[in-house]
Amino acid sequence: LTYPWAWPRVGPAVSLAAAAVNSRRDLLPGFALRWVFGDSEDRHGVCSEMAAPLVAVDLWLAHRPAAFLGPGCVYSAAPVARFTGHWQLPLVTAGAEAHGFDDKSEEFGLTTRAGPSHRKLGELGVQLHRRFNWTRRALLVYWDEPAGDRPYYFAAEGLYVQLPTLRNLTVMDVVFRDGGNFSFIIQEIKAKGRIVYVCCAPDTLRALLLQAERAGLTGGDFAFFYIDTFGASLQGRRFPEPQRPWRRGDTDDGRARRAFQAVTIITYAEPQNAEYGAFVQRLRREARERFNSSLQDGLVRDRGTP
Repeated sequence: LTYPWAWPRVGPAVSLAAAAVNSRRDLLPGFALRWVFGDSEDRHGVCSEMAAPLVAVDLWLAHRPAAFLGPGCVYSAAPVARFTGHWQLPLVTAGAEAHGFDDKSEEFGLTTRAGPSHRKLGELGVQLHRRFNWTRRALLVYWDEPAGDRPYYFAAEGLYVQLPTLRNLTVMDVVFRDGGNFSFIIQEIKAKGRIVYVCCAPDTLRALLLQAERAGLTGGDFAFFYIDTFGASLQGRRFPEPQRPWRRGDTDDGRARRAFQAVTIITYAEPQNAEYGAFVQRLRREARERFNSSLQDGLVRDRGTP
């Protein structure tokens, strides 16, 4: 599965939520909640901005729903939200993190995001700069591709929009290129900012930090923040090991470990309370019994072997 909002991941939670609502007579007295699934993936198994609105129209014509749940991907959620707004129907999603969905004045007025947004990520950056009195410059380094849902671009966007709300702070950005433009990026870091936010895959971060360590940028004069929305760099069972995002089992592990001492990883915090633990157990059971899949630990519940 290539993205967080794939049906085998979210379907079990939707099923549990519908059952919970129907078990309480006080929530929808005289009604029963029923959900209908529409597949918005393309033939490659990834979210599709072309398929999603077509599926939404089909669902609306065939079932006249009272609300839409999802999609979660930014480029799929946007056209569906425009349709549901036109139909005067609410759309609820755990995704659609992009800054543009914050505008409730027109097309996204009936869109509700139940999960964290990149605007909140940007506001966290603002608080960091205020707390440590970083008032001059910040540099955003991110990976971007013209295809796909552009998760690193949108994560950087939240910071790019919010950080300039700080008076006199200059925010600049530089993009990773195919083939590795690490030498250029190192020069940009030296010239444009000691506070560096990095949005990219874990392996790309490690490669950048090895270059930064060689250039003498990881000794404490530069602060690196790695935006790792779903904790990909802290996953277990395979490299990188949990809490050891530098490790790959190669000859660079020692240097990478030293370089990572200059990095603060920013990720969503997974709840640790008993209620959440009990919910996760119910979620796993639902996935196994009704969706024929096995969910593993992590902020993104990976599907194991069916």
